[in-house]
Amino acid sequence: MLRSFWRSIDRFSAQHFKHVIHELQQIKVVDKHNKELVTDLLQSIVEIVTYGDRQDPLIFECFMEHQVMAEFVRILKISGNSKIEAPLLQYLSIMIQNMDSEHAIYYCFSNGYINSIISHPYKFVGGDLAPYYVSFLRAISCKINRDTLCLLLKVHGDAVVSFPLYTEALRFAHHEEKMIQTAIRALILNIYIVSDDMVCQFISTPPVSEYFSDLVHRLRDLYFGLDAFLHDKGKMDTKKRRNGLILQSDKIVDELYFLKDILNVGEPHLTRLVTENLLNGLVFPVLFSLLASKDNNGSGLSAITSLYMVSCLLQVVGGRSMINNVAGVILYNFMKLNVRVLNEGNAYDGHNDKHFLKCLSEVEGIVRYAPESNGAERINGDNLGAQLEDLMSCMNITDSNGTICSERSGILAFVFSEDHNLLLASIFLMLILAESKDLDCLLSPMIGLYGTGDVTTNDKTTSKCVDGSIFIRFMPQILNALLKVLSLQQSLSAMILWHVGWCLQKLLNFHREGLNGYNLLLFTTSYDQSRTRFLKEVDGIWFDHIPDTLRTEWASCKRALEQSSQYKDPLFLLDLDLHQQSTNDETSSYYAWQRMVDTIKVFILHVQLKAFILNGVLVEKALLNTVATSTNDSAAIRASDISSASFGSNVSLESGMPCEIAFSNSEIRDIYVIPVACGMMGKLLLTEKHPFRSRHGVVIAIAPLAGLRPKIDEDHPSWLHLRIREFGPQFYTIKTRGNPLNMPDHSADGKWTLGFTDAKACEEARLAILNEITKQRSAVEYVLAPLLQNDPGLAES
Repeated sequence: MLRSFWRSIDRFSAQHFKHVIHELQQIKVVDKHNKELVTDLLQSIVEIVTYGDRQDPLIFECFMEHQVMAEFVRILKISGNSKIEAPLLQYLSIMIQNMDSEHAIYYCFSNGYINSIISHPYKFVGGDLAPYYVSFLRAISCKINRDTLCLLLKVHGDAVVSFPLYTEALRFAHHEEKMIQTAIRALILNIYIVSDDMVCQFISTPPVSEYFSDLVHRLRDLYFGLDAFLHDKGKMDTKKRRNGLILQSDKIVDELYFLKDILNVGEPHLTRLVTENLLNGLVFPVLFSLLASKDNNGSGLSAITSLYMVSCLLQVVGGRSMINNVAGVILYNFMKLNVRVLNEGNAYDGHNDKHFLKCLSEVEGIVRYAPESNGAERINGDNLGAQLEDLMSCMNITDSNGTICSERSGILAFVFSEDHNLLLASIFLMLILAESKDLDCLLSPMIGLYGTGDVTTNDKTTSKCVDGSIFIRFMPQILNALLKVLSLQQSLSAMILWHVGWCLQKLLNFHREGLNGYNLLLFTTSYDQSRTRFLKEVDGIWFDHIPDTLRTEWASCKRALEQSSQYKDPLFLLDLDLHQQSTNDETSSYYAWQRMVDTIKVFILHVQLKAFILNGVLVEKALLNTVATSTNDSAAIRASDISSASFGSNVSLESGMPCEIAFSNSEIRDIYVIPVACGMMGKLLLTEKHPFRSRHGVVIAIAPLAGLRPKIDEDHPSWLHLRIREFGPQFYTIKTRGNPLNMPDHSADGKWTLGFTDAKACEEARLAILNEITKQRSAVEYVLAPLLQNDPGLAES
């Protein structure tokens, strides 16, 4: 053992290191015959250097003295077709990753060795070399800083003319393997973080800067792919289609977050480059086409995908430039229309006219701002202004009297669209802008959600703009459009209605006048409909689950309504059509459960909106009674004992009714049926007589009392048919995770047929079961009573 120990130590000595280097130097060509030897020598060198970097300075002195980095370069040049590149790059990566000494890193990056290895003409096609090469590049990027970065550059005068680490990495930027893409993006960010002005100038100069336009083109292609998938007319079930939308949108969000990471570096060159490419290559073309025509989007994207695209960009990328350019383009048409009204001598006095015109001029300045960049086609002020005027000419829609109808042009064309998807998408976009902290103080009152007092300025322009803002001017009509959608409870799913309620609550939060007139009547009617449908479920087959569902969905609804527009997932804009109301078999307990949950969601939404309209706040918890758990009533105690019985339990047969049943693949069995309700819990027990205790039975089957729907057979009056709920709600929440589109495959309802001695006994059993169901339902109604009784009417203020 001692000899083995010393041999191990000797392996990491400077003398042994020199011997390994000498062996490597003797290699004149690398081929299939000596590839394994060369690989072993490279591995030994890396292991010894890694050890020496931390334990023995003499080893690294030997490393420098014998110019081992030059040997790595030489081995690459004489490798031929030996495929030695992969292990060489792997061992180099390990060596660089494990270097702690700044002196060692500085040396390795000096003399152009690293650049020579990076620039070597590797053959990536048809092999597995790319992951090793990219791993090597990333290892280098993890060790660079502002002092060592210059060692990897070739500079002429004051300009960088070559940066192999960056330019070679870009070749793999859009590699098909996700792991390689991720590694390259980490490498790129590492470079951006330590780059100085000279490097940033190189990065932002063509042809290198074309990488940023490529990123935007890739993002654009992903949006078009998403749009094609969304409108694919092929047959595809709802669950598969939504999973596809999630997959496509996740790819888009990944791209957006990478662009956001670049912006977060905070380097002005990069910020301008990314922002301008996004605006010129994606945002402006889509926005201009979107606002010019709601029916035929010239950009090729559908209106709903365009609105989704802009919303995603604002949420993820954001930033003052992006927010204000989008807001400026959207608001430009509205402001120009107001100016035309002023020029026709309406409403405003001369003093306020000047302020409004000044306001428009400043907004035009905001919109025409396009950051300087050499890496993309630049939209200058005059060109952008011309495009805005062209946009205005496309959006001018007149009525029979020749008057411009601003309600039907620009973004308002979608706000007042008969398509509720476009209505929600456009309002969602406007709310993102309105709630953004980056929105310019001049543009914020144009949207008009925060009121005059909430905007601080030194002149009267802001105040006058608030009076003429989009939401203030058209708030009654916008609320009316949303309330009409809310009233479509029978045809729209609960998820769509929750999104409608979210928009309503947001707008009502800023509209201090609340609802009045026809809008108040619309909401009251919708509320009454939701309450009626809720009461119908109390008579349904899942009434026993209503209180628990109420508590769960109440918290979910409150969270959904309080969600900020900045964090609300815009994916809901794409799958609104997938959330249409189910028209499946309503007699199935599975779909009855789904209907009950959706009905409760809609009722909770209306209760919360009603509370907000009346009091300006949402209700924290549902107001419910608590069922008493203790009683001295002997019958209640006995019922409690029976209701707690499980399979195999011994129970009293005092209230049991004798009958027969034949389970599938089984002979007829003599049993006792015992219906029992205790509070909100109800069970139907099937028991067989105990072999030793004549007044007791053993439970052989249990069914929930609710949903039994006892029915006497028309042809055999002594037969009693019972429907058994087979669907398990306890697994529903886990599998759907709050999304009904992930509904698990359902099971068919069960059916029991009980045979009694005669028709009279059968009828008595039916009535006994119904009596216990009535007692159970009464307990549920008692729990719900405060929620249903505490129902003050809405009166117009």
